[in-house]
Amino acid sequence: MWKALALCFALVLLVAASRQEDIGVQNCTELFRTDAREFAAQVKELRLAIEKIDSTNALSLANAEQKLKDTRLSYKRIAFFLEYFFFTSSRIYNRPPKTEIEEPHLEYSAPSGFQYIEALLFDDPGGHKAEMIHQCRFLEAAAEDLPALLHNFKATDAQILESVRIELIRIMSLSITGYDAPLLKSGLDEAVVSFQVMDKVLEPYMKRSNDNKVWKFIVSCQIDLVKTKDFDSFDRLYFLTHYALPLQEHLGGMINGMGLEINEKGILNYNAKNIFSPDAFNRAAFGDSANNHPGLVELGKKLFSETRLSSNGTLSCASCHNPALHFTDGLPKSIGIHSGQAVRRNAPSLLYGSFQHAQFWDGRARTLEEQIRTVIHDTLEMNGRPAETIRKLARERQYRRLIRKVAPNRKSLNDTIIYKAIAAFVRTLQPFNSDFDRYMAGDKTALTDSQVNGFNLFMGKAQCGTCHFAPLFNGLIPPTYALTEFEILGTTASDDWLHPRADPDEGRFEVRPTPYFRGAFKTPTVRNAAVTAPYMHNGAFATLEKVMEFYDKGGGAGLGLEIPDQTLSPIPLNMTDQEKSDIIAFLKALTDRI
Repeated sequence: MWKALALCFALVLLVAASRQEDIGVQNCTELFRTDAREFAAQVKELRLAIEKIDSTNALSLANAEQKLKDTRLSYKRIAFFLEYFFFTSSRIYNRPPKTEIEEPHLEYSAPSGFQYIEALLFDDPGGHKAEMIHQCRFLEAAAEDLPALLHNFKATDAQILESVRIELIRIMSLSITGYDAPLLKSGLDEAVVSFQVMDKVLEPYMKRSNDNKVWKFIVSCQIDLVKTKDFDSFDRLYFLTHYALPLQEHLGGMINGMGLEINEKGILNYNAKNIFSPDAFNRAAFGDSANNHPGLVELGKKLFSETRLSSNGTLSCASCHNPALHFTDGLPKSIGIHSGQAVRRNAPSLLYGSFQHAQFWDGRARTLEEQIRTVIHDTLEMNGRPAETIRKLARERQYRRLIRKVAPNRKSLNDTIIYKAIAAFVRTLQPFNSDFDRYMAGDKTALTDSQVNGFNLFMGKAQCGTCHFAPLFNGLIPPTYALTEFEILGTTASDDWLHPRADPDEGRFEVRPTPYFRGAFKTPTVRNAAVTAPYMHNGAFATLEKVMEFYDKGGGAGLGLEIPDQTLSPIPLNMTDQEKSDIIAFLKALTDRI
């Protein structure tokens, strides 16, 4: 009898759980099925418009541009779902218009999709007509098969909700910057469509949770986006602080309150208030271990300034990363172990340096520990013998106590403790206490009008935010921040624009020998950029004004150099002097108090 009752109770729980699993899954999949069909029809319309292109007929070009925009808007109705559940399939439609390299096997993926079509359409529509038609036919065939993805498809409500919260981050970090469509400048319209779909997908959940704040902020976001017709003049900071970020906070609260929170991607911290909060990222995803002994950071801080780690006792980590200089040294290229001899590249700030999936300008180290080990052993930098050094230090009273805390077994003591300890210290260098951070935390007096305008330009017209992604303003690619970006800028050997010369440093090509990495370098954070001159991997630009001028001219290719695989657009930005000044003012607002 008791066994029968227990079995019945288990069946009741199973039925209840199965019902709980589908608050809005079926609603979402049916929306995808309907919108996928409409998207396929739009791709066909785009092909027909491109087939009618006549380079002598401005109307035919304008029609093709409009059809491309319409198709992109249609894609945005299915993008959040496709990119979350079928990421590989999504890459067909919307990826950067450049050859991408799948590491570590260096498999090439040729450019394809709407961003590639956009680049061709705005470059030479007549000359690229055949290629654009080819792209459309390829996309047409793929789009026709989209409903087939739902065959035997299974998802949970928690997954649906995570796909929506990731889409919101995509809007805040990519759509409003024009990342996907820098020439069409359709990012604001695409954001509106994303919010419309978000509203429909979330409707069953909002009814269940009885939370109307999420709905109100979704509506407010749309109203704010549509009231400004001009992409360049849109007030992004107001939009974020008044609507999008509060929406993120309330959406997270609703998901948590329903007990439907999951984190399949693992890098974002969903317990943070919003994406601009200091705890927005799970630090464990960047190698920070919660199990680190408290003494490890203390030991690392001391070792950071230990000159005996170098072969001649003259250099420490702090020599090139001086805390008083925001962890830089103010030199174009640091002086290494040999007197008067510079190392190959500029020493970037270590502030926020742990928030990367690759270290060094060329990304040759995957972890901070590996980077630190490489520097200490490098014959041009410190040329140290750390295994011998740590045993000597362990005999000294000032170190003995610290080392015993983290490595009580003296017999197993080795150089690994040095790399772990210094890395643990570097991971604490995340102050998030700039004027900009105070503003985003609620202090609306923290920024001047010029700095507010500078942020809006940075995230909009100037296209800075399409490589230096918010909120860290480095090369971690949103919305999942799972990859570190490398860019080919055509950086010159000096800041003499009248006689530009290509810098000979081949960057990531030396690590991964493919032509598409020749001259590629990691995108560093611009937090604290105002106080960490000189700039670029070679320290060639002495001032932020020179940096702004370089980007405004379109990088090396824009200056007339032959940079065939430059990933920075060579099209001049045509920024005014006041606009450049405002962007620099914003960069000054990113300076931390240390």
